Amino acid sequence: MKCLLVTSESAELLFYWTDPEFEQTIQEQYGASQEEGQRPPAFEDSISTRFAPIIISCSSMIDRIDDCYTSFTTENNHVYVLHQFDECLYIAMSGDGDEKDEDLRRKIYVVKKLLEVHFGVVTLSSSHLKRELRPQDTDQRNRLWKKLQGLLGTYSQLREQDQSFLVEAVERLIHPTLCEQCIEFLERRLVHQINSSPERAGEEVLHAFILVHTKLLAFYSSRNASTLTSSDLLALILMVQDRYPSSDLEEQLSEHVEKTSVPEVFYTPEPSPTVSSGTGSGEESQTPIFQFVDPDIQMAEDSLQTLVVPPPDPANPTRVFLEATIKEGYCPMMPHNMYSLQLWPGITLVLLTKIPSSQVAISIYYFLDTLANLEKRLGEGAEGSSAPRSPLPLQDFRSKMDKFTRALSGNDMQSSLLQSTWTEFKNKAFSRGGPGVSRELLPSCRNMKTQLCGLYRQWFVTESAETQRLAPSLQDRSVALVQEKLVDWKDFLLVKSKRNITMVSYPVLAFLLFKMVEQNGLTVLGCVLNSIVTYLEDFPGLIHFIYVDRTAGQMIAPSFNVTDHSELGSGPLPHFIKGKVWSLVGTSRHYLQKGYSTATFRDGDYYFCYFLWFENETGYKLDVRDLPILLEDSAPIGMLAWDYYRKLLRYYSKYHSGEVVKCYELLTVHLGVIPSDYVLQHCCQLARKLWEPSRIPLL
Repeated sequence: MKCLLVTSESAELLFYWTDPEFEQTIQEQYGASQEEGQRPPAFEDSISTRFAPIIISCSSMIDRIDDCYTSFTTENNHVYVLHQFDECLYIAMSGDGDEKDEDLRRKIYVVKKLLEVHFGVVTLSSSHLKRELRPQDTDQRNRLWKKLQGLLGTYSQLREQDQSFLVEAVERLIHPTLCEQCIEFLERRLVHQINSSPERAGEEVLHAFILVHTKLLAFYSSRNASTLTSSDLLALILMVQDRYPSSDLEEQLSEHVEKTSVPEVFYTPEPSPTVSSGTGSGEESQTPIFQFVDPDIQMAEDSLQTLVVPPPDPANPTRVFLEATIKEGYCPMMPHNMYSLQLWPGITLVLLTKIPSSQVAISIYYFLDTLANLEKRLGEGAEGSSAPRSPLPLQDFRSKMDKFTRALSGNDMQSSLLQSTWTEFKNKAFSRGGPGVSRELLPSCRNMKTQLCGLYRQWFVTESAETQRLAPSLQDRSVALVQEKLVDWKDFLLVKSKRNITMVSYPVLAFLLFKMVEQNGLTVLGCVLNSIVTYLEDFPGLIHFIYVDRTAGQMIAPSFNVTDHSELGSGPLPHFIKGKVWSLVGTSRHYLQKGYSTATFRDGDYYFCYFLWFENETGYKLDVRDLPILLEDSAPIGMLAWDYYRKLLRYYSKYHSGEVVKCYELLTVHLGVIPSDYVLQHCCQLARKLWEPSRIPLL
């Protein structure tokens, strides 16, 4: 029984997500309390009533002592975690014991990250964010909430099933030859063709990558593009997976094996009309199914269809806001258009384009950042009434802001509001009769920030802002081009994504290899066999491992298969091992939060190890230093919701100036009967063996 909601300080519901069990509990609780003959309250009202005491209690504590509790457990063992971001309160609850405080806190930060990707700089203004999360139009609100609920549900599912979302790092398909070919193809053929086409409507492809389910096959960035952070890339993979969800694992495997093992099905004649059960002859297809439809029934069906949210048009891009550092400046939430083009079920081409008006976003963020720094200094009392009226940083801000407001058309209300607010700010800060740069300027700073966020919202977030896009014909040609490149590899890639690395060779993969030989020749087999690596012979007693390059945000791990065909055996054992691995990741984060970089411990019949270390660019291991200790209620360790490892690298790089510092993690599971000396020796050898494959330049 799980729930997450976002509310305002006045207990207004801005967003909610629940699982079916919690939804049923709410309906039973508040539906049964209604008198006979009365309609039960709307679910939105019921959930607001359920959480109203907690919200009011938090608001009162913040008003009185400027602090609030971050988590608590009720008598029935329901766990609640709360976090206040500006004027919005996030509450996550679990009542089935599956999730602990850290899991719920991580889910809250993931929701915040998704809101930043969807709304950009608007999230810096609570008033505008409330307006976006709760539109006045009910249909628009339902579409938005359904979209966000789907993303959160997809994240929860991936975190339980996919190792890349468990450790929050990108997993790439291990096939160097094919990866290199695809990267070269994206650069020289696809991106060049799109960016030189007159049908691109002013957009420019900055990044292009190919996903096979959640795994990265190839990634290319243009020369003038900013580096795509691991946090943003994971969020984009989550969005693609939510749009094109993967079908059941073993169903898909058996489907592809069946297709490749019985190719003669394509040459069988069409079935006879007399024996066909699904596709009748031309005569039968003209026979109507319903001879009579009652008008009232038809009207009811039509009204039901209006409640169904239509699927998005694949040709329409999704506006996303990603971190970017370019020569014009820095913006943590730069607007991009994202095109998710499905090549085949499970294989997707993703294009990230630069929109023509992106320079406006850089300017707005520069103004917001300057005002935030000024507001901080004024709030701390660094500037008093005797401070200089126009410090040097504000002179540059004033000239740029004057130029920016003059460039606005001024025909719309938001531009006029910004211009009048800026005039008021200048009169207070720079005129002789004004208070100057003092604490009295704080309300004007906040008002300026609100108006700038409103302008950003108008330019990039509202539906009217989505006017330009790549022509559908150009998108179709791009899909056809990539399909032509990968058509011979399609079946192999789909199975490879489920058997990326195995502890032993897998028969289904071998079967597909020989089928590919029949179709494409021995050269393909030679390329594929180079990517098969087994580990049981080199490391006896090793059950599982996860190796993460935190600098690049990539991970390598044997694929987990918990079906009857698992290499871990049959019955409950594969699920048991998977649970142990998921528990190991949580335990390692707990120790890392307390400042430990190494942990080894036994758990029944198993021996677990966790290592975090730093190297320079040549692979030389750097000296171990004390890691910072985090508070219990701090942001969760990871790369999706909060990039802990990037901050850790900055902290460690201070002690190694002039060197490129890289960070790595290794988690291993051994049989408990293996002596500890051999386990540690295995870990060292395994880290050296995995060092080279991680150097493939994909990101």
